[in-house]
Amino acid sequence: MGEEEAFLNSKEKPLSRSASHASDELHSFRSWLRWLCVDQSKAWTTCLSWFVFILFAIVVPGLSHFLLACSDCDNKHSRPFDMVVQLSLSSLATLSFLSLTQFVRKYGLRRFLFFDKLCDESETVRTGYTRQLNRSLYILFVFVLPCFAAECAYKIWWYSSGFTRIPFLGNVMVSDTVACFLELCSWLYRTVVFFLVCVLFRLICHLQILRLQDFAQVFQVNSDVESVLREHLRVRRHLRIISHRYRPFILCSLIIVTASQFTSLLMTTRASSNADIDIFKAGELALCSVSVLAGLLILLRSATRITHKAQAVTCLAAKWHACATIDSFDSAEVDTPAVSRMPSSQPAACRESSSFSDELSDGDDVGDEEDELDNTLIIPAYAFSTTISFQKRQALVTYFENNRAGITVYGFMLDRTSLHTIFGIELSLVLWLLGKTIFIS
Repeated sequence: MGEEEAFLNSKEKPLSRSASHASDELHSFRSWLRWLCVDQSKAWTTCLSWFVFILFAIVVPGLSHFLLACSDCDNKHSRPFDMVVQLSLSSLATLSFLSLTQFVRKYGLRRFLFFDKLCDESETVRTGYTRQLNRSLYILFVFVLPCFAAECAYKIWWYSSGFTRIPFLGNVMVSDTVACFLELCSWLYRTVVFFLVCVLFRLICHLQILRLQDFAQVFQVNSDVESVLREHLRVRRHLRIISHRYRPFILCSLIIVTASQFTSLLMTTRASSNADIDIFKAGELALCSVSVLAGLLILLRSATRITHKAQAVTCLAAKWHACATIDSFDSAEVDTPAVSRMPSSQPAACRESSSFSDELSDGDDVGDEEDELDNTLIIPAYAFSTTISFQKRQALVTYFENNRAGITVYGFMLDRTSLHTIFGIELSLVLWLLGKTIFIS
């Protein structure tokens, strides 16, 4: 009894985080997080993370907007859209930082990225996920660095033109250099934090795609219905966990980006009737729009992709059930000697698999859409067993049809239909706004 009570009491205690070491697969990733000042694994890194966030996401943008308004500048150096840019980037950076803080503090980095579950996966899934983790930061900077280079060129031109009057330092050159450096660091920090959370969501979705592709192999071997159902329930549970963790971030990001873009459209269309809009005035606004839209597209594409792959399991199970049913009927209706059946061990309906595969390789390009989950290849006869009854296979297919898995946002499935709905609503709002500003009917 004493050992049982000690075990139950130990389960009530919070799990301690594992320390990172040189052989840890997250060692290099934690180092990058430390360099980006978003690591909160220790007390001093947490304080540093919050200090950098307050400085670059709140203080510097506020000082930049109110002290560098430059109301008496010429047309090229005026910044009429600076408030929209600062509010958009700071709002998304605040949302991303708070979400990342909650994720790491509540779950820990290893548990949040599902590395604690990799021990139950195959070697293919583990290798593919680790490789994708190492590519995540590369993908992050592929999106951020081009926009940051353009932002640097714009800021350097704006400050070097000599139209600034910065009151906090006496020397003009030093003041311009410090202000330009702080503004560029603020823009880079806010953009990187937003893209980091988006790329982490893409990474987690990629893990589930690898698991689904590995799960599709159960239909290529002689598996029983119960094992298939248990594995699918495990995948579905992980998708529900991801949806529960990320749904506030996805919804708030969609709202903030939509509000930002419509405010930008309203200000530019109204200003076009009074003054000319050129690259000098609206260049920074265009960079901001490209950055936030790219991050939102990463979120929506990752969610719809994993939802499409998860729902493709239904088609694969139905094809598996159809081939097994046809094979069982062929075996019952056709009484053929064993010798005559030796050259072809596949059912009559599936015997054309090899010739069908030859037709596919004759030059018909189907693109990169086909994989283990979604393809047009017939399942070979050795992949199913006639010992599995028709009722069990039909029950499994019915379960897949009525329990579609995927990423949801408060009950709404993020699939291609949802993207079409979002696009239709956004387009309607754009046309309505243009009708109010420049009278498009």
